[in-house]
Amino acid sequence: MTKITDAKIVIIATHGFEQSELEVPLEKLRAQGAEVHVASPDGSPIIGWNNKDWGDSVKADLKIEDIAVNDYIAVVLPGGQINPDLLRVDKTTVDKIREFADKGKIVAAICHAPWLLIEAGVAKGREMTSYHSIRTDLANAGAKVLDKEVVNSNGIITSRNPDDLDAFVAKIVEEVQEGEHRRNAA
Repeated sequence: MTKITDAKIVIIATHGFEQSELEVPLEKLRAQGAEVHVASPDGSPIIGWNNKDWGDSVKADLKIEDIAVNDYIAVVLPGGQINPDLLRVDKTTVDKIREFADKGKIVAAICHAPWLLIEAGVAKGREMTSYHSIRTDLANAGAKVLDKEVVNSNGIITSRNPDDLDAFVAKIVEEVQEGEHRRNAA
């Protein structure tokens, strides 16, 4: 069992992340006492997408390739259409996400970010949700797709959109407090 105040969590994102889907988990998890880092492809600040235009910049703490998976209990993957589409073709990012899953770490993806779980081979056989436009992709990857604000499949957490952020963050906290999860490798 891990206290949220002892938890170390990383958020992986690049340009075009949905502004609220990065900032809300970042702020709420930090407010509860977790140590939260942001990782971007090159360690530089990244710019969000807010409604119908570019949003605010968020400082990155490290490069994705420099993430030491064993140092973290969880990874959070914000959505937006642009961010996960760019990251799902990046081998380093996909490999890191697969490593988090294989090591029983908590993996939380919202909106379009389950695309990354598909690429990492994590979706097959799991109950999941996502933004409505990629649910067919999830089903084709072998997931059982549900239309719920948050779905937890043994520490693999998914949510649909920014309206689900409160439930998404609450489930991350709950799963962190349960600790790492034994599951089959992706």
